[in-house]
Order: sequence, then C-alpha cells, then structure tokens
Amino acid sequence: MTRKQKRLTLIGSALGVLALAVGLILFALRDNVVFFYGPGELVEKHVAAGTRLRIGGLVKTGTLVRLEGKSVKFEVTDGKADVPVSYTGLLPDLFKEGQGVVAEGALDTAGVFKADSILAKHDERYMPREVADALKKQGVWQEGGAAAQGAAQPAKNPAGAAQ
Repeated sequence: MTRKQKRLTLIGSALGVLALAVGLILFALRDNVVFFYGPGELVEKHVAAGTRLRIGGLVKTGTLVRLEGKSVKFEVTDGKADVPVSYTGLLPDLFKEGQGVVAEGALDTAGVFKADSILAKHDERYMPREVADALKKQGVWQEGGAAAQGAAQPAKNPAGAAQ
C-alpha cells in the first residue's frame, strides 16, 4: 500500500467515524426536539395527540381561569385560531391576559394543550422571536407602542448637565 493510499484510507475512516458519531447524536436527541407553532398553524397541521411542542401567541382576554391550587386554564390566540391551554404550577410574574406567552407541552386527545412550562414576556418591548414572527405573519403584531416611543427618546440627565 502506497503512502497516498494509506492517507486516503485514514481520511475515509475518520469521516466514517465522524458520520457515525453525528448519526448517534441525532438519534439520541430525536425525542428532545421541540417544534414551535402558532395556534393557527397548530390547527391547520392537525398535530397528533401526545406530540411535544411549543405554542406561542397572546393570552386571549377573558379566558384566564384560576382553578383549585396552582392550576390555570386560558386560551392562546394569534387572531386566526385559539388553543385552550391547561397548566399546573407557578406562573411567571408578568403573565397576564393580552400578553405574549410561549407554552411548552403536548396536546391531549380532547385538543387541550397540557403545558408543563410557561414563558411570558419580560417587559414592554420584548416578545419571543417566534411569537413576534407568527403575529407579524398574521398581521396582528403591534410595535411596543408607548414603550417603543419611550425607548426612542434620549435619557434625561437628572443633574441637568450637558450630555
């Protein structure tokens, strides 16, 4: 075997081992991949019950119901469709009706999304990118309003000194 053939054999073997390692990693992570859907997309795609995913949109006004203990029920909307959500646990402090939310969990057979984690926006200007993109696509997105205007104004110097 010539020197060139040995080198090609070594490179080929290394690529084969690398491909095998990548394949094993992807196989191990296949159950941990979580897809993101807006309520409209979720209804259109008819996702099978038990499939882990994330849904995002706005908490529909008038749908938040606090149940016994730490359980709540509410609906997530993107203006096109509404998805009922059930969650048991502590809600983020900024969670309220009309605000952006991302819920991670699975659909049950009745079409109710059983969330095991809830994420809420953290201030007037922030919304998860997936939620903002879905709302922009639906034509429902509104820029931060007063928050965006406040951010555009220069900060005032309390001492009145020149900046």
